[in-house]
Amino acid sequence: MNKTFKAAILSCVLCLAFPAVILAEGGESGNNELMKRAEQLLSDYKESEALLLFEEVIAKTPDNYEALCRASLLHSRIGERFSDETRKQAHFTKAKEFAAKAYELQPTDAQSNYVMAVSLGVNAMVLGPKERLTGIHQIKSFVDAALANNDQHAGAWHALGRWYFKMANLNFAEKAASKVFFGGVCGEATNEKAAEAIEHAIANEPDNIRYYYDLASVYKEMKNTTACVSILKKALTLTLDTKEELELSRRCSMMLQQQQKM
Repeated sequence: MNKTFKAAILSCVLCLAFPAVILAEGGESGNNELMKRAEQLLSDYKESEALLLFEEVIAKTPDNYEALCRASLLHSRIGERFSDETRKQAHFTKAKEFAAKAYELQPTDAQSNYVMAVSLGVNAMVLGPKERLTGIHQIKSFVDAALANNDQHAGAWHALGRWYFKMANLNFAEKAASKVFFGGVCGEATNEKAAEAIEHAIANEPDNIRYYYDLASVYKEMKNTTACVSILKKALTLTLDTKEELELSRRCSMMLQQQQKM
């Protein structure tokens, strides 16, 4: 084999090898760029577009913890907007799948436990009575774990408040089923505890109108008109950016009018 031919072979080998290295390095930087673009889309309230990018990152690096958490929450949030049960369930299934992967990676972290709680909550709403109660009962342990890791996690406090509120106001059939399958309704679940938990959520994230609306709903159930009116007035002072926030503001305004007539 002459020197010219050997050199040609070596050149081909190097040409094949170096692109692989470049691609490997570019893959990581490429994912970082995708994450930045996805976060910017989230800041611009373009959630569906952001979700596509987070899922692209996951397809390339299945153990990307941040992308898994983001994608799970977005699937939960987007799924709730659909009236079509098939599309809703498809999003909720993906939400739970990504949450489970994130939890497997970091089982003690606040965010993984929070996204697990959220995914269980949304899935519970489209399941049968027994499965729904099973999901609701499972939520509590994940919320508790999230707050044990980070007691300033606003989302976890909100989820805990919603859990207390749901468990404190089960209908007759749900209470009966809970007694059969789970030994009864959790005695610590009260509207007062629900209000206290959501107040913690607001203290840690004071610009989220969803928290104000849900807290006002708890006060309304408690027939605490003064507290209900007060929190609704605060809600109506918030700066809003999305259609969902504007819709919640409209509901707050309607509830305020009703409460002021009482």
